[in-house]
Amino acid sequence: MNASLFDFEDADDMKVLQSSGKVSRKILKSSPKTKLPETKTPEKITPEMKTPETVTGLTFRLKGLLESGIGEVYVVGEVSNFSRPKSGHVYFTLKDKRAGISAIIWQSTYSRLKFTIEEGMELVCRGRIEVYPPSGRYQLILTKVEPKGIGGLELAFRQLRERLDGEGLFDVSRKRRLPLFVRNIALVTSSTGAAVRDFLQVLRRRTRLVDVLLVPVQVQGEGAVGEIVSAIQILQEIAAYRKIDCIALVRGGGSVEDLWTFNEELLVRAVASSRIPVVCGIGHEVDVTLCDLAADVRALTPSEAAERIAVKDAELAERLTQLGNIIDRNIDAKLNEWKNKLDYCAKHPAIIKPKRIIENKKRIIEKLDEKINYAIDKKLNEIKQRLQRNIITLDAISPLATLARGYSITETQNGKNIKSIKQVKQNEKIRTKLKDGQIESYIVEIKNTNFALPN
Repeated sequence: MNASLFDFEDADDMKVLQSSGKVSRKILKSSPKTKLPETKTPEKITPEMKTPETVTGLTFRLKGLLESGIGEVYVVGEVSNFSRPKSGHVYFTLKDKRAGISAIIWQSTYSRLKFTIEEGMELVCRGRIEVYPPSGRYQLILTKVEPKGIGGLELAFRQLRERLDGEGLFDVSRKRRLPLFVRNIALVTSSTGAAVRDFLQVLRRRTRLVDVLLVPVQVQGEGAVGEIVSAIQILQEIAAYRKIDCIALVRGGGSVEDLWTFNEELLVRAVASSRIPVVCGIGHEVDVTLCDLAADVRALTPSEAAERIAVKDAELAERLTQLGNIIDRNIDAKLNEWKNKLDYCAKHPAIIKPKRIIENKKRIIEKLDEKINYAIDKKLNEIKQRLQRNIITLDAISPLATLARGYSITETQNGKNIKSIKQVKQNEKIRTKLKDGQIESYIVEIKNTNFALPN
């Protein structure tokens, strides 16, 4: 057959296959104008022809050719149609502008990834071609993936940092200060590493007044996270009956992979939730881990962690001397203040001549007494004069005064003054009041007489 095995759109694709050494037959560049010779289908199958193979046989023959012939592949593409069912396996399409291929990451491989694969992410993948016989489809089984342009650990660091920061684990407001004078330290680190030696040397140079409880743990590799988390949790229980001022979590320098233990979510949450203040000194000055961000105090190195925790004995002595001087000055100032007050009191007239002060107060009281008595007498006279004027006025308008001049007052039996003949009836009993008594009488006759009252 003269037709080409593959038909490429550009020469670059052909060069790649030619340089790979895996193309066993000649690849021809076909032109759109080139017409392939027609193959004639035999009208009927003759006994001389080869026995036809089954679909399964053909599929497995192709499976062997692809899987053994191509071998391991190294490919870059964009994630599309990402899904992860309950099985834990990951399925997606790895595509570029002109093609796509199904890809699978088994759960055991995906669980070891530090970062999370997301839709649209560009990945650099390594894996192998596999044919799935039930559907006759070929797919990529990926054994290693990395984000394009950025390391997987760096991406995992960014993703976890963003998520935990959103929860408030790195907020400055939740961080606690160390006690002014730390006396009991729980040192969580490897007992054989350089970090423990550096930490203790710096601590010893600065002070002899600190007790250190060494909690040896694995700080790298499988199982390190579990050991450190358990150590922090056990220290919370120990603190109930033994005073622990702070936890120092330290480790020497190393690669990103070496320090990755301190970026694991489980350990970061344990550091953030510790009831004992945590000082974290991981790696060198340029190294930053998520445990550093979650700790109450971040130190650049294990040595600086010791410096941040312990105050030098000389500095402490100097500080105590300064405080003593401040106390002495305050006491002297207060004594001088009290002495001045006593001197003032000693010169006060109440202390020097108390009798004269009493006599002066007595004269003041006597003058006040005279003023009060004068005011009372004056007020009584005014009231007396006002009362006399009121008596004269009342006498002038009193009905008794009218009776004394020869007038009388006639009333009905129920005590009402009779002002008109219309108020009484014949044979009705009436009462007449005079100045020296009253007369009771009966009405014999009622006459209506009109006369003018005297002016």
